[in-house]
Amino acid sequence: MCDDLGFERLLGEEGFFARLLGRSPSGGSREPLYGRDLPVVLLTGGPGMGKGRLLRAVRDHFATKVPVIYLDCGSPLYADRAEPEQGARSAATELLAEAARRLCTWQGTGGSFTFPRLFAGLAMIATGVAEGTPDAVAAEVERYEELPQRQRLRGFAAGDFWRGALRGAMRNLVTTLSGQTLDPYSASVSTALLDALFASLAPRGRTELARIYGAYPGAGGQPEHGLRDLAADFRAGGEERELAESFLFRALREDLEAAHSGAVGWLRRVGRPAMLLDRAETPLGEQLLRAVLTDRRAGQRDRVVVVATARRADGGAFLYGGLPPREVPSPAEFRPADGVPPVWSRRAEPGADRAPLADGVLLLRMPLLTGDQLRTETERRQRRAEPEGGNNRRRVDAAVARLSGGRPHMVIRLAAAAATFRMPADANDRDILDAPLRLAGDNAPERPVADVLLRELILEQLPVRLPAEHHEHWLDLLTHLSVAHDKECADVLLRHHQSGRVHRLTAHHVSQLLTDTGWPGCERHFIGDFGLRQLLVHRLYGLLPDGAAWYADHHLLRDHYAGRAADDGDPGGGAFRSVVTHRMNHHLVSGGVDDVVRHLAVTLPGRPREWCAELLEIAQAPYPGGVDARRERAQGLVAADGPALRRTVDQLLHAVWLCEERTRPTGRETARTLAKLLDLLSIMEFEGAGRLGRTATDWSGLAENGQPLLRCACTDQLVRRR
Repeated sequence: MCDDLGFERLLGEEGFFARLLGRSPSGGSREPLYGRDLPVVLLTGGPGMGKGRLLRAVRDHFATKVPVIYLDCGSPLYADRAEPEQGARSAATELLAEAARRLCTWQGTGGSFTFPRLFAGLAMIATGVAEGTPDAVAAEVERYEELPQRQRLRGFAAGDFWRGALRGAMRNLVTTLSGQTLDPYSASVSTALLDALFASLAPRGRTELARIYGAYPGAGGQPEHGLRDLAADFRAGGEERELAESFLFRALREDLEAAHSGAVGWLRRVGRPAMLLDRAETPLGEQLLRAVLTDRRAGQRDRVVVVATARRADGGAFLYGGLPPREVPSPAEFRPADGVPPVWSRRAEPGADRAPLADGVLLLRMPLLTGDQLRTETERRQRRAEPEGGNNRRRVDAAVARLSGGRPHMVIRLAAAAATFRMPADANDRDILDAPLRLAGDNAPERPVADVLLRELILEQLPVRLPAEHHEHWLDLLTHLSVAHDKECADVLLRHHQSGRVHRLTAHHVSQLLTDTGWPGCERHFIGDFGLRQLLVHRLYGLLPDGAAWYADHHLLRDHYAGRAADDGDPGGGAFRSVVTHRMNHHLVSGGVDDVVRHLAVTLPGRPREWCAELLEIAQAPYPGGVDARRERAQGLVAADGPALRRTVDQLLHAVWLCEERTRPTGRETARTLAKLLDLLSIMEFEGAGRLGRTATDWSGLAENGQPLLRCACTDQLVRRR
């Protein structure tokens, strides 16, 4: 698959990123978007939407033309590097130093960058090394030796007013403190380092350090105080350390800004530098985003493009200052299908410290694949395999489309697994989940594609705020919750499957964690993403032989709502019209089909409109594994006992169930069956029968065009992908 599948509009010569960076992939200049006050661009979308893939594609398309650095905020590498010297390093400082090192070697237009401002701050926090001797501090500072000055290159000046800062500072530091015995936090170390830094700089360099570090909170314009406070805050940990790290991020951006400003920078450099922050929903990523957004809200201006990922649709709760997102004006957003990026400007005046950070972001909604893109990808995979008939290819295309909902990663995996998969014409879409898949470069044996997707979409993308004690059974909990409709339903399952545990999750907790992870919600299904729910339903049925786990969960919920109906006199049923209807839904899919038919036959006379609504709710359910006889039963090919009303209701229930499950084709045949059965009911001798004729017309029209009979958020998503 092409890495830019689905991103063509964003990555093109005139696309969004060309205009944001001020340069096209081929090197042509572009009028930059948004001027001096840049928004932070957040790519919003849940697991499998391609956020990281898009960031890497931006890097690959543009990094030879403008300085673009990709950083994975979720990588353990930075914390591992910080571990040996926790008093002088952190994951944040290691990430910033990594970004600076990569830019120090950038060989595009204008040459490499230097980071003397960042270096000064990193040198000061190096005084917190565990050993604390001059030699230990010097060794720690030397980790950043490439940052403050450019190596001598033919045709370029070697350094400017920062020249010699590193060597002079280190030589003076070691000479001054040689032979002294110092405790780890001795003021002598920091004083000597400060003296060495300022003594080795030209006047312009000293002025520049004074400007930036004199602005450190509480420094009162005194750079020496600012640098000392920076080091002290870093050693203090907690919020104080975060303040110091955030200021170092500002120093890095100041270094990049300095390289572009002035006559020399204007002549030598083109476009805007960019930092691409993958997995920015992690604490480290959120900290960096908070830092840049806070600075820009306060009036700091730089030309560094910051593009980061955000799982939550609203960009992240931290953007709203503790207020519910609905109480804060929604951030500007851009959908690639719109074509033209929106006009963006900050709502609040610069320096308005109480304005929400959301004012400073632009949400870029990650695109789902269109029907044409999806078909192109599945057909490309099919052509690599042995030739198949057109019917099989069309059936595979439809199954991939419905199960993936256009989610790019699911399309990629399902299309690859289905390349050699023969799908029977009457198969359930979930059958494709058993197709074997071997990942490129993976020496492990083939595995069902469902197992691959569950690992990649759930186990490898656990909610950031999921407590550690729940990591091991998170997938199992979601699997059981695949049969839940609302929070009450989910809490019944959670209490049962967490019995005996000290730490338990409630439905509210799980719902919030799913939202934080970027999974969409649905008013009729607790697991609101259709494709994810099908994966989990498939896993649930296979947990125990003969679907025993599936039946046990549905029986648990059936019995719960039977008790509710007896105790409460049939109050509202949450996602359902009534508790009885909710109970019948679970009874239908756990072996109680005949009971449901009897209930429907008894409750139809005199209330056709209410009855039709209840029928749709009862039948909006997945079908268990095994042989599927619904089509034959809907067409009357399976013998049924009882009077004509009951037999016709039996057939209609199975026809509606086929339409509402949405995991197999229905089309004209099922539409005709629906119309025929409703017409039969409409001429029977019971009160209100005649009103079913209009329903026959409406439902058959919807079924023939692949529309859901009962709409909800996840079925609407499927319709939009057609």
